[in-house]
Amino acid sequence: MELSKPQTVSTDSVTAPLRFPAFRRIWSAGLLAYLGILIQFVGAAWAMTQMTSSADKVALVTTALMLPVVLLSMPAGAIADMHDRRIVTLVALAIALCGATALTVLDWFGRITPNLLLALCFVVGSGMALMNPAWRSSISEQVPAEALPAAVALDGISYNIARSFGPAIGGIVVATAGAVAAFALNALLYLPLVLALFLWKRVLEPSPLPREQLTRAIVSGVRYITNSPSLKIVLTRTMVTGVIGGSISALMPLVARDLLQGGAQTYGIMLGAFGLGAIIGALCIGEMRKRMSGEAAVRAWTLSMGGAIAAVALSRQPVLTATALVLAGAMWMMTFTVFNIGVQLSAPRWVAGRSLAAYQTALSGGMAIGSWGWGRLTDAADIELALLVSAALMVLSPLLGLWLPMPRISARDEDAELLDDLEVRLPLTGCSGPLVVEIEYRVAPESARAFHNVMQDVQLSRQRNGAYGWSVARDIVDTELWTERYHCPTWLDYLRQRNRSTQSERAMDQQAVAFHVGPAPVRIRRMLERPFGAMSWKEDVPDRKGDGPLPPRQETLGVAP
Repeated sequence: MELSKPQTVSTDSVTAPLRFPAFRRIWSAGLLAYLGILIQFVGAAWAMTQMTSSADKVALVTTALMLPVVLLSMPAGAIADMHDRRIVTLVALAIALCGATALTVLDWFGRITPNLLLALCFVVGSGMALMNPAWRSSISEQVPAEALPAAVALDGISYNIARSFGPAIGGIVVATAGAVAAFALNALLYLPLVLALFLWKRVLEPSPLPREQLTRAIVSGVRYITNSPSLKIVLTRTMVTGVIGGSISALMPLVARDLLQGGAQTYGIMLGAFGLGAIIGALCIGEMRKRMSGEAAVRAWTLSMGGAIAAVALSRQPVLTATALVLAGAMWMMTFTVFNIGVQLSAPRWVAGRSLAAYQTALSGGMAIGSWGWGRLTDAADIELALLVSAALMVLSPLLGLWLPMPRISARDEDAELLDDLEVRLPLTGCSGPLVVEIEYRVAPESARAFHNVMQDVQLSRQRNGAYGWSVARDIVDTELWTERYHCPTWLDYLRQRNRSTQSERAMDQQAVAFHVGPAPVRIRRMLERPFGAMSWKEDVPDRKGDGPLPPRQETLGVAP
């Protein structure tokens, strides 16, 4: 992969990742792509306000752009982990480019309707949904691990630089040349990113094992997330905050039109104020992370965001509204950057795309649901009440931290080295299975409780990497004897499972092994559950060394089973 020149990187500087050529080119081109997306959003939202007076329809523009992320993110994340992330990103850009081009052509000929506008926004959103996991998970391939938090923050900065200037530019473009110009400009601004990706000489690291099927890869990603407590907490907090805070982006056109009595330019300026605040927040995130824990920071930022949303609801002066939106943007950016960093540092490389897809699903799903809900509430009552309800819920949201406190994550858990190949004497194929693994420990009775507690963490480790049917049992006669047992669907799944462990998971295995007090090492049995129906069986098949069939495999535990 293209990491060059500086041998040391100061992680204190948010600009440190820009020293790496691949990241610098893609980041700069991505800034232009973000700019185009925001310009199109302004054009689409304002075009909808011109075609209909329904707040529901206006809010659905945000939903149409965000809903594909909810529906497609997990397949997109699996595709990003299975294939060349550069190629996946290029294909996704082509889809978004087609949607933007179609919007331009149809609006040019006056054929656009509210439903058609929403449908094509959905197409553009689908391209972005496919692109985001591949693009964002490739950041770790463009910079070294110590620069990853700064690179994640920079990615947020690029979006919010675009958010600061894009809406204002979009408002000017729409006011002077109409929504069609905004759609056309978006299509053109995708092209620099296409070029930057072509120039990235990504070095593929071939896997020693065949690629998973898409459905199996999706299941693997879901299984990893459901067995990862830290990821589940971050994703839950992300979705709740997205639902509540989705009122800002969904109702911004109505804030400009109804509360401030403005036009497209006012709308663009208000979005620009929010984006400016987000840039300020991104520049401050490094220092704030040093001073506060994740939970304390999220608590402070969401309380401040709630106050800012209330100010937007009550203000009728553009200057006061813009000031409140600068504060809201800074709080929004810092909160979701902490969530994003938490996901990126929690997930190992093999499931990075799927974990980021889950994060995007949580954020975009929350915003899509929130946008629809805030639009419905505005239709039923008014925009001021909807924003005040959003502010009140945001102020109450830190209470969630009493139940789901933010995990402490300081550095990425690096992948462990690949384990040595196993000696196998049955003629297995990749589809042979299920595999049953039994691991026997001898534990002193006085250490039984502590050992059992460690094994609860081992259970999560095994299950998120591919095992199922996990159990641990204690012999009722020989009270020192404990047996851990789990299944893997096939021989190939087992090989994947044993090599997916991170360094901390390997250390956890060693912690369990440290309880072993027997005269012989810990023993592992690996057994084929259906030996006559799960492989190409021939009577009296010799093993690979010609020694004939053997009883179930027994061996001592080295680093991991």
